[in-house]
Amino acid sequence: MKILSKFIISIAVFCIHNTANAQYTDVINSNRPGASQSAFSVGTKVLQLEVGPYIIKEKRDLYPKYEVSGFGVDFAAHYGFWKEAFELNVQGTFQNDTQTYPSLVDVKNERANFKNLNIGAKYLIYDPLKNKEDKPNLYSYFANRGFKWSQFIPAVSVVAGINYDTSDNSYVAPSVEGLSYKGGIITQNNFSGGWVFITNFMLDRIGSDQTDFQYILTLTHSFNPKWVVFGETQAIKSDFYADNLFRFGGGYLLNKNLQLDTALTFNTKNTPSVLSLNFGASYRLDRHKDKIKIDNDTSTNKRDKRKLLKKNRGKRKKNIKFDED
Repeated sequence: MKILSKFIISIAVFCIHNTANAQYTDVINSNRPGASQSAFSVGTKVLQLEVGPYIIKEKRDLYPKYEVSGFGVDFAAHYGFWKEAFELNVQGTFQNDTQTYPSLVDVKNERANFKNLNIGAKYLIYDPLKNKEDKPNLYSYFANRGFKWSQFIPAVSVVAGINYDTSDNSYVAPSVEGLSYKGGIITQNNFSGGWVFITNFMLDRIGSDQTDFQYILTLTHSFNPKWVVFGETQAIKSDFYADNLFRFGGGYLLNKNLQLDTALTFNTKNTPSVLSLNFGASYRLDRHKDKIKIDNDTSTNKRDKRKLLKKNRGKRKKNIKFDED
């Protein structure tokens, strides 16, 4: 609980001393493919839905040996409101599988539950491109296309949330049940040439007997406005489970509000080995409206209007003709 309190205080300090505007885009900006989250929110009045059914196989070669075969679905819903930099989200994974322990008579354990279920929020605390006008160099073609060190300054977001785990959940430690907490930091670098690098550092199930630390590093590259590929590594560390997963895949933008994707997940160990294939989709309901600034009738404007009226009155006097007797 002390860790949670410190994290909440840190978020409050950041929110007070930093303000930022998320970069709403004309086309959907999905967190898929991959398991990491973008640093930017979806934008105010935007509801974004993400879903990814998958099939999975696991095999443990050391004692106790077992095999897992099944399917599941990753899902998320994001909604932006209040500020461009803020969003609420619901994220989770539900899995249904059969865990088989080989023996003279195989022992099978049927499982079906949420591997994780979280309600949370994300806030963009720093955007390096805010209020920055990247004007072209009119005298140098190479200067415009050259490398810029400013690209290494990332956008930064903080996240916080609440987990819920049911009792007798085979995917978590036996003593884990009910509510726990989640917090983390997200960074994002948008490099020239269509490259994006994202990092997620998360502390999960805070306040339970299974506090997980994990990080995700994701590198994506867009070949054109329609196609994107990615590579990702995810490390998980806790007393209950530890792993280092790798993902590769790509996504296709069907239209400005719909993206399709696929990815392959695997690891390099046998305690257990993991192989998973998923197909996903992201869709958004876009009701976003840009804020229009209306200039007030300031003293400067009033002064300009008075000058214009005086000038027009002078013109009217010059145009007056008097009849001669």
